[in-house]
Amino acid sequence: MTEESAFEQGTFKLALKAFRKKLKLTRLADESALGGRATTSGRKSSIVAITPPDSFDLTVFDELARQGKLKKIGHGMFEMIGE
Repeated sequence: MTEESAFEQGTFKLALKAFRKKLKLTRLADESALGGRATTSGRKSSIVAITPPDSFDLTVFDELARQGKLKKIGHGMFEMIGE
């Protein structure tokens, strides 16, 4: 039984959507972080990789990496391909 057959295709779609949302929220939080001043810096976030959401098994994200939709960079972190 392959990894892909262990999960329904809809699971991968939902997992990828959750990953994108977590990445977006992580970047927004980083961009809006207050520095030493009373306003935000307005800089772009340098975050490119995150740990996947806990709501899905890590094997789902490993399979997404095998399919070429994510890139596994080590230490349990993944990044989006094509960004």
